Amino acid sequence: MIQKVFFVNGVERNIIVEDDSTLASVLREQLGLTGTKIGCGQGHCGSCGVIIDGTYTRSCVYKMSRLPEGACITTIEGIGTPGNLHPIQKAWIRHGAAQCGFCTPGFIVSAKALLDTNPNPTREEVRDWFQANRNACRCTGYKPIVDAVMDAAKVLRGEMDVKDLDFVLPGDGRIWGSRYPRPTAVGKVTGTLDYGADLILKMPKKTLHAALVQAKVSHANIKGIDTSEAEKMPGVYKIVTHKDIRGKNRITGLITFPTNKGDGWDRPILCDEKIFQYGDAVAIVCADSYRNAAAAAEKVKLDLEVLPAYMSAPAAMAEDAIEIHPGTPNVYFTQKIKKGEDTAPIFARSDVVTAEDDFYVGRQPHMPIEPDVGFAYLDHEGRLVIHSKSIGVHLHLAMIAPGLGVEPEKLVLVTNPSGGTFGYKFSPTMEALVGAAALATGHPVALNYTWKQQQQYTGKRSPFFVNMKFAADREGKLLAMETDYSVDHGPYSEFGDLLTLRGTQFMGAGYDIPNIRGEGRTVCTNHAWGSAFRAYGSPQSLFSSEVLMDELAEKLGMDPLEIRLKNAYRPGSTSPTGQAPESYSLPKMLEALRPKYELAKKRAAEGSTARYKKGVGLSVGVYGCGLDGPDGSEARVDMNPDGTITICTAWEDHGQGADIGAIGTAHEALRPLGISPDKLRFTWPNTAKCPNSGPAGGSRSQVMTGNAIRVACETLLKETAKPKSGFFKKDGGYMTYDELVAAGKPTSFAGKWSAVEGAACDENSQGKPFVIYMYGVFMAEVTVDTETGKTAVDRMTLMCDCGKINNRLVVDGQNYGGIAQGIGLALSEDFEDIEKHSTMPGAGFPYIKDIPDDIEVIYFEEHRADGPHGAAGIGELPLTSPHASVINGIYNACGVRITKLPAYPEKVLAALKK
Repeated sequence: MIQKVFFVNGVERNIIVEDDSTLASVLREQLGLTGTKIGCGQGHCGSCGVIIDGTYTRSCVYKMSRLPEGACITTIEGIGTPGNLHPIQKAWIRHGAAQCGFCTPGFIVSAKALLDTNPNPTREEVRDWFQANRNACRCTGYKPIVDAVMDAAKVLRGEMDVKDLDFVLPGDGRIWGSRYPRPTAVGKVTGTLDYGADLILKMPKKTLHAALVQAKVSHANIKGIDTSEAEKMPGVYKIVTHKDIRGKNRITGLITFPTNKGDGWDRPILCDEKIFQYGDAVAIVCADSYRNAAAAAEKVKLDLEVLPAYMSAPAAMAEDAIEIHPGTPNVYFTQKIKKGEDTAPIFARSDVVTAEDDFYVGRQPHMPIEPDVGFAYLDHEGRLVIHSKSIGVHLHLAMIAPGLGVEPEKLVLVTNPSGGTFGYKFSPTMEALVGAAALATGHPVALNYTWKQQQQYTGKRSPFFVNMKFAADREGKLLAMETDYSVDHGPYSEFGDLLTLRGTQFMGAGYDIPNIRGEGRTVCTNHAWGSAFRAYGSPQSLFSSEVLMDELAEKLGMDPLEIRLKNAYRPGSTSPTGQAPESYSLPKMLEALRPKYELAKKRAAEGSTARYKKGVGLSVGVYGCGLDGPDGSEARVDMNPDGTITICTAWEDHGQGADIGAIGTAHEALRPLGISPDKLRFTWPNTAKCPNSGPAGGSRSQVMTGNAIRVACETLLKETAKPKSGFFKKDGGYMTYDELVAAGKPTSFAGKWSAVEGAACDENSQGKPFVIYMYGVFMAEVTVDTETGKTAVDRMTLMCDCGKINNRLVVDGQNYGGIAQGIGLALSEDFEDIEKHSTMPGAGFPYIKDIPDDIEVIYFEEHRADGPHGAAGIGELPLTSPHASVINGIYNACGVRITKLPAYPEKVLAALKK
């Protein structure tokens, strides 16, 4: 133990600390300054950034023993407060630079350190600074962050009035389609919004802290679990195993496809008979501190019979492979597509041109800065309450209640403010674990994954192994497509059949292909389990068809833009599922892109050198808004005594903007009331308090929950309208809360909406799975270093049709962030090697210099008749196919066609040498 005297935000602190404590832990746990976040815990993400004596420092790896006596430390709390924002914080809000907001305090502190030393930086100097200091963001694509720093610098130099950073309400009072700041922005930029780990620090003292005992092999039979030595370790309260779980000890995948050969009950809460993947949880050590729990977890001994591990779909499909789940074949679901005429005779014709290739899109990790976190407790009514990063609270309640042995009415799920999920939380991860521990101990139990656990024990994008063939006439009109693909979904089946269906829905999407035959299959393996990831299924599907489209164009001697324009959806076209598109924006987007494309090709030709080759690539992206078939949602609008209105939904916010999504949609619907947007409130999802809005995935929420909100608001207007009066029958206005109460009328109004026109696809993948789609065209401009094989993306352009825009800050940010993740998918991101890829640099996380500063998004706001106020969704579109445009750009630059991602430099270099 050592005594330390230092200053934090101008206040002298005199405290006793452990020798090996980190500054981040002391700030958070001993001083209560939870604005400083801990993400990776390894100095790789910058979310823990503080300033020490004028120097920006990553506090999660800074030991207290190093801290000089009398040091002056500045944290986010010392830069500005909710009532007195610093210009940097105001600029962050103005530019929408805080999306999930978890990395925001570290970035703002870092920006403060930069501007203290360089008050007039260039954009490139800002980017160099954040690169050098390892400030990482997974949401924004970095562009809004640089925009914010540049504006803040202008204010600090006196070149811009700080008031110019404030949002000014338009004269008509309308915020729909504007850049109105999201309601959580102030909390995010000041570090006052509490995320899961912050809430844990504020839990009652009797809270136990959990550490997991996890498998270090990928496949094994469990012969014994010895906890005797661990139980004697300091601070241990109880070690929970499968024997302590009251229910089925399984998480159900809610299988809905009758042709699925599994039953969905294949994922253990705690492994009892077998290990199915590396990192599987076998026991939970509950102790008085995480440090004691983790130390005891190391003492639990597992007696295992190691089995062959099938780490890819081809391996698990081999004839000699054993069944990973005994009784269920490793290939447990098959989906066919059959549209139009038989394709075999078409491919055999002498007057057609064909292209065929094999493709692989791998196990992309989600890599949120905030690792998985949650806690559980028994409330005053005897209910088990679980707080987590869930993006489907009602869905997850149904998935884990039987396994825990808890009646649904005795289980409550709540979503905390969350530091990004990008889809992995469509599946329950630690919810059942903390629930089981709380039930077994009778205490509140908290669990906060390390970033390594985040990588090794949460789902990943499921790899697709694809063979695809196109046939076209000699003018380039597509005649037929054939597909054969295998989906490596890891050991757990939840949503695996749905993912395989996505292949038939999106392979070849965007084009009128009259004749299609194909088959996909879901394969159980022992690698990381497959979970939802932004653009679910389309990055694998569209990569195949968009790269093959370029190959076909080359065979035909056509330009890549022209072949896309010839085949893009037009009136009379149908999608791969036989559905008529609801928007025909692709041709006009391609035409609008043409002059930019010609200019980009000219830049590439003029900018290429002997070593550095420049190229341009295109791709088309399409994605549906919703879950398949008759998807729907519920909302409620509550009038409050103080004149505010609460928009009550379970629209989960994992960075995409549920707060402003709900407020913006409601404000537009309630415009007849004349209510100002600051009088509208949103809710954090809670199954005990909020209607079932469905999960926040598949770009469904703005459409489904947005429509439910619209219906609820329209009901409010109808039920509160006063009779028209006077000779001219003027509008009588609307009743207030007090007037409704006095009249004995309700003050809450429910809304429901279902996509009743939608019908799930049949056994041949034909049908109308979604009522609304999003459409886009991507253009990547790249440079390939032919001596190293390294590819840099210089510019990205996206032509985007996401319907009428609710909030421009949010939609811009979703597009920038999705494009950045697409660049990572193309060039660097992977989770194949379980150890090597368990850190941010190891997994290929894109830092700011990996993403271009020049990203242009051009909107085509085609009104959607079924969307609330004409809106579609947005979240999935920007990650549908930007990676394909990058790969097509590499080929255009240097003649190397990468068909198996990522396009590592050594892979490009090897192909160049060939």
